[in-house]
Amino acid sequence: MSLTEPSTGAEVDAKVDADEQRVIDAVERLLAEHPPADTPEKEFLEAQYDAGLAWVHFPEGLGGLGVSPKLQRTVIQRVSAAKGPMGGAKNPIGYGMCAPAVLTHGTDEQKQLLRPLFSNEHIWCQMFSEPGAGSDVASLAMKAERDGDEWIVNGQKVWTTLAHIARYGLVICRTDPDLPKHRGITAFIVDMELPGVEVRPLRQMTGEAEFNEVYLTDVRIPDSMRVDEVGRGWGVSITTLMNERVSIGGGTPPRGSGPIGQLLEEWKRSGSDDPVTRDAVTQLWIQAEVNRLTNLRAAANRKAGTPGPEGSVAKLAMAELNKKIFSLAVDIMGPEGMLYGSYEFVRPRHALFTDDMHKNFLRARANSIEGGTSEVLRNILGERVLGLPGDVRVDKDLPWAQVPRS
Repeated sequence: MSLTEPSTGAEVDAKVDADEQRVIDAVERLLAEHPPADTPEKEFLEAQYDAGLAWVHFPEGLGGLGVSPKLQRTVIQRVSAAKGPMGGAKNPIGYGMCAPAVLTHGTDEQKQLLRPLFSNEHIWCQMFSEPGAGSDVASLAMKAERDGDEWIVNGQKVWTTLAHIARYGLVICRTDPDLPKHRGITAFIVDMELPGVEVRPLRQMTGEAEFNEVYLTDVRIPDSMRVDEVGRGWGVSITTLMNERVSIGGGTPPRGSGPIGQLLEEWKRSGSDDPVTRDAVTQLWIQAEVNRLTNLRAAANRKAGTPGPEGSVAKLAMAELNKKIFSLAVDIMGPEGMLYGSYEFVRPRHALFTDDMHKNFLRARANSIEGGTSEVLRNILGERVLGLPGDVRVDKDLPWAQVPRS
């Protein structure tokens, strides 16, 4: 076939099959040379990165093999079956959000941070939201001023997951207040151990504080840690946020697992034969399966790069479904569902659901806020998928300094 001829369907399928076999062979070598039962977790994850199995769609030498992202599922299934570590549970912001942003927008020097990120040597956080810039992130006020080869940063961020254990954070700052809000933003990687970085816990209604507020006071960030060009931080933000929504809502666990599996176990434990409850459980199981299959289809069609609106679909559906699942679970528990065990103040090292149904019921409320509120996601889907007219944005072209703020 000449270079100008289009590939046939059979040739495309053959390439996909060859790529899948390449991934399978790489996984088998990884497991043979680094048996999970005998290999320390950090060493195993470093070997997984070196084998190109961290993010298979990343380039070779940067944790990937340059193949379709859908083949990551093959890695997860085979490593999980061998009881290998799933490092993303400890570093969800790094794996799902910061790593794609660094790959897309970072320098060669910054990309060297990907390996210790994947091995969980360095936990990462993301610092976008502020007290006055939540759903409208582009209105942020954290200021970064150039001083030679450094930037001096001052301001406050909020709702920063796992900042209390993070070594690095991806932060966006206002670098030119005289430009419209989307154009005067610049992104940086900040070492969370620098002088002037203060992390304070935000205690949630579960008693835990996985969220934090972060104060940066005269923090000096080297220009070498600037991500992309000055004033192009909004593009970095979009890459991060779109990957965040896929990371939060786009998972494809086995059928009947996760929150819906917990609901089924609770229903079986209760011994209830109430047909109304059975119908409610069945309806939620159907919704969970529809979401799972939708995510599988989206993953099969997803290409390397910044995800499209499918991430917003998945995240919105997941958030609303989880609230319904755990609400029904505590209803099934009867009077026991009203008794919350311990409100002990805890600084967790992950942000996952647990076996505690009471805590899951409370924690699920956050699903419709974190990673973009359900209201914001509906706007995105209305505009980008359905083609509806966008909201009126009277401040879009005004210099940020001229926009009224509370």
